[in-house]
Amino acid sequence: MATIELNEQNLESTVNDNDIVIIDFWAPWCGPCKSFGPIYEEVSEKHADVVFGKVNTEDEQAIAAHFQIRSIPTLMIFREQIIIFAEAGMLPATGLEEVIERVKTLDMDKVKEDIATAQAEAEANS
Repeated sequence: MATIELNEQNLESTVNDNDIVIIDFWAPWCGPCKSFGPIYEEVSEKHADVVFGKVNTEDEQAIAAHFQIRSIPTLMIFREQIIIFAEAGMLPATGLEEVIERVKTLDMDKVKEDIATAQAEAEANS
């Protein structure tokens, strides 16, 4: 699957309607973003079961602000609408492949249980 451009109109539905969504936050003037773009595109071709999106932080400043993007490129991965990875900086193709494989093998029931436990503890302490 090739990458898709995400914006305010399609971001929410893309995240909600797909199991795994990877988002590359980038800008046209960013040197590392230009270097990472072809890597991201190449890896996207190998994973038909994953949606690879791109957010141009210049055009979509509200999205960048919402996700508190402070440096680019930043990679963010959603699995079942939960952010499970967010990291600034570019990855080599092998690093991106490793992250994707870890994401695919995550025990999401355990992740959701951990989130519920953390929320309960936070409520109890407030």
